[in-house]
Amino acid sequence: MELTLIPEGLNTATAVFLLLSSVITSMITASLGAGGGVLLLVLMAFWIPPAAIIPVHGMIQLGSNAGRATLTWPHTDWKAIVAFAPGVLVGAGLGAWLLVDLPPYLWQLTIGVFVLYLCWGPALPRSAFGSVGIFLASALTSFISLFVGATGPLVASFIKQMHTERFTTVATFAMAMTLQHAPKALVFGLAGFVFRDWLMFILAMIGFGFAGTWLGLHVLKSLSNQHFNRVFNVLLTLLALRLLWQAGGSAGWW
Repeated sequence: MELTLIPEGLNTATAVFLLLSSVITSMITASLGAGGGVLLLVLMAFWIPPAAIIPVHGMIQLGSNAGRATLTWPHTDWKAIVAFAPGVLVGAGLGAWLLVDLPPYLWQLTIGVFVLYLCWGPALPRSAFGSVGIFLASALTSFISLFVGATGPLVASFIKQMHTERFTTVATFAMAMTLQHAPKALVFGLAGFVFRDWLMFILAMIGFGFAGTWLGLHVLKSLSNQHFNRVFNVLLTLLALRLLWQAGGSAGWW
């Protein structure tokens, strides 16, 4: 099959809109620490076929986070990443083995509550940020990521408690999410998803996202650590409340 920029089911106007959205959402994540990936997922859900949303979004986020991780490489907390990486393999492996189909509201409710707790509840004990704590957080979020594709706020809120320096937060989060999205290509490929049909679109979204990341990091330089942390908390709270609202809708509570 011939590679095409616009996959079947999308038109030119929609593809252009999503490409520009990749710039804006990447800029949001680079400058504010999180939020862009979830926003892009919401926008893609309007036009991307349901079976393609999570694998395609996962590959776009893999490229976007890899670009941000490359640009912020010197600021990365490598000790945390070394503990995070094995958890990704365990969580993704368990998720690929189970491939469960649990009600979406369970994941949405769980993630929303935990993000709110990590932002506004008592600080976790320092032992939670040791190798074992980071491994467990990585395994859990990597497992959930295969089914909901929106664990970024949870990972971001966890890393936020580890660091107060804005560039270290953004860099470590970018590397963690790069590792977390990487197994999706193998898992969904083995499950039968044909990435070839979406390859050119994915690459274009990554390229536009890299431009957004570059712009966002320049915005980040103008923020103080205090201002960044305040905005970061508010943004994560809004994302958590959105997940709780979705959970109520999915469960039929309203």
